[in-house]
Amino acid sequence: MTGELSRRFLETTRGRVITQLRRGPSAVEELARGLGLTDNAIRAHLTTLERDGLVRQAGTRRGPGAGKPPVIYELAPDAETRLSRAYAPVLTALLEELTGRLAPAQTETLLLAVGRRLGTAAPRRTGTLEERARDAAALLNELGGDASVESDSAGLRIRGCGCPLSAAVARRPEACRAVEGLLSEVIGVPVVQCCEHGPRPRCCFTIPSAA
Repeated sequence: MTGELSRRFLETTRGRVITQLRRGPSAVEELARGLGLTDNAIRAHLTTLERDGLVRQAGTRRGPGAGKPPVIYELAPDAETRLSRAYAPVLTALLEELTGRLAPAQTETLLLAVGRRLGTAAPRRTGTLEERARDAAALLNELGGDASVESDSAGLRIRGCGCPLSAAVARRPEACRAVEGLLSEVIGVPVVQCCEHGPRPRCCFTIPSAA
């Protein structure tokens, strides 16, 4: 399970467990009482949620009586990010504001710089140009893309079946400049955008053979 968690998921039993844990760390028994389920049913759901990186164990809670203290569960660090639906509309609104205040060339320069800043946070890639291109495509996929590397007489091309910034790019195609800056920084050479825009954008970036 990756990316944004849908409203439909939050209506499932596992989604209700997530909702309960957003209110604070809880033991299995507390979750079971709150959701009207058995302890074993809650444990099964927690196992799956731990595997998906949404929940983690936060230690134990010592009670007044004897016996093994109960394990406490809490949301994993990135769970709140995956629960949010605000990022895409905020990014789109920010781009709308930027394009209204800046000249087109200024906007594109700024977005390239944003992408390069993101790229500097990624581990430095080494190896041949093709190996670095494949590493960059893998990074793009980690961000929600579906990209692979192609090769032809003109050089290498990173082509995607989708776009990790599709919600913003569909309205503001210049947002692709941020991805262009990211890939250029990671690969270590300039890339040239050849993306498909429209309601369903698709990534495409060429790495000239002379690079």
